[in-house]
Amino acid sequence: MKKHPILKTPLCDILGVEYPIMLAGMGTAGGYTLTAAVSNAGGLGMLGATFLYPDQLREWIRRTRALTNKPFGVDILFPSAIPTDIFDVNQVKATLPPEHVAFVEKLKKEFGVEDAKAREWPISEEFGRSQFQVVKEERVPFFALGLGSPEWLIPEAHEAGIKIISLCGNVRNAKRLKDRGADIIVAQGYDAGGHTGRIGTMALVPQVVDAVNPTPVVAAGGIGDGRGLVAALALGAIGVWMGTAFLATHEAFDDFKELGLTNQAMIDAYKRKLIEGIDEDEQITRMYSGKTTRVIKNKLVELWDKSELKTLRMPYQGLLIGDLHQGLVEKGETDYLAMFAGQITGMIKEIRSAKEVVDEVVNQAVMILTKTLPGPNKK
Repeated sequence: MKKHPILKTPLCDILGVEYPIMLAGMGTAGGYTLTAAVSNAGGLGMLGATFLYPDQLREWIRRTRALTNKPFGVDILFPSAIPTDIFDVNQVKATLPPEHVAFVEKLKKEFGVEDAKAREWPISEEFGRSQFQVVKEERVPFFALGLGSPEWLIPEAHEAGIKIISLCGNVRNAKRLKDRGADIIVAQGYDAGGHTGRIGTMALVPQVVDAVNPTPVVAAGGIGDGRGLVAALALGAIGVWMGTAFLATHEAFDDFKELGLTNQAMIDAYKRKLIEGIDEDEQITRMYSGKTTRVIKNKLVELWDKSELKTLRMPYQGLLIGDLHQGLVEKGETDYLAMFAGQITGMIKEIRSAKEVVDEVVNQAVMILTKTLPGPNKK
C-alpha cells in the first residue's frame, strides 16, 4: 500500500500503524479475520471479545496473530454497576419481574422457540478480570473499553505495558477517563451504532478535545469515509474509530458462527439491510441490553415498545430477552433480529473487503487534504 505522510498523525506513532484508522470493537462482527484484515490494511484492528470466555479469547488472539504480524487490540464491555462476582445465570433469571418473563415467554411460544438457549454471558467484574488476565498473558498491546473503566484496570494495564483506549459519550465521562489515566479517549457521538449517547459527533469531539488536552482523542460516530476522517482531524481528533463501515465487509461476522452468535441467514440479511438502508432506518432502544443502543429498525423492538414494559437495567434486560433472541437467530426470523448500525448506513452501497474500505478512506482523505479543500496553494 502506498504511504501517505499527510495522514501520519500522533495516533500512528502511538499505535504503530500507517493510518489513523481504528476498527471499533464489535462483539458479534469483529472476529479475528476482520481484526487482522484491518491491521494488515494499515489501521488498527480491534478484536470484539465481549462474549468470549477466557480460553476462547486466548485462542482468538492467537488466531489473529496467525493472520497478521501488525499491531491489534482487544475490546470488551466493562459497564459500571455490574455484579462483582460471576453469578449463576439461572438464579438471576428467577428474580426477573414476572410480567416481563410472561411477555417474553409468550413471544417464544408464538415463534416456536421455547427451548432456545442463549450463549451464557456471565457479565461481572470477575469475568472481566479473567478476560483482562488473558490479554496481559498474551501481551496484547492495546485494550479498549466500550463501556466503563474500573479504577483498578488502568494502573494494572500500564504496569503490564498495555495502553488503554476508553470510549465516552460526554465531557463529564471524558474527564473521568483522563483522570484515571486512559491513554486514548474515543469521543463517540450519538450518530454511532451499538451503545451510544445523546450528543452528536460534531458537537462532542471538539468539546472532549478541549476538556482532556493533552490526552489524545479519537472521533467516533457517523464516520465512514475519507470525508469523515478529515472532519475528525479538523475537530482536533488524531484519528477515527469506525464500526458500521466495516460491518459491510466480507470479513465481518463469520467467525462468530462457531459460537452460535450468528448464522448465514442473519449475516446475509444484515449485510443486505446495510446496503439497502437509508439514514433514517435506525432507532435507539434499550431493549437489548438495558442501555441505549442504535439498531436497524426491527419488529421485535416494535413488539417491545407496544408492550409498554419498563426496560430493566444491564445486565438483567439482556438476560430477559437473550433466549428469545437466540431462538429467532436459529429460526432465521431476520426481521426480528438485533442488527446494530450507525447513521452512515445510507452511505453503504456494496459489500467490500476491509482493505478496500481502508484504502477508500485513505485515498479520499488524501484527495481532500491535497487537492479539493480551498487554500492559497491549491489548484
